Amino acid sequence: MPFHAGDMVLIVSCADDPRAAGRTGRIVDEVPPGALTGGRWTVHRIGPLIGPVLCATSELRKL
Repeated sequence: MPFHAGDMVLIVSCADDPRAAGRTGRIVDEVPPGALTGGRWTVHRIGPLIGPVLCATSELRKL
């Protein structure tokens, strides 16, 4: 499932930061993720104490 910049997503799980699981955020990436991020999407605006995280497609659900 491709995501686009600005898409709201539910973070089902997140190996990068387990505190993000169960929260919502916005996709930052303008293009599909590549080798630099290990194929993971950048998700931001999760919460005041959680910075941007990298999540695999399987860890995200589009809202």
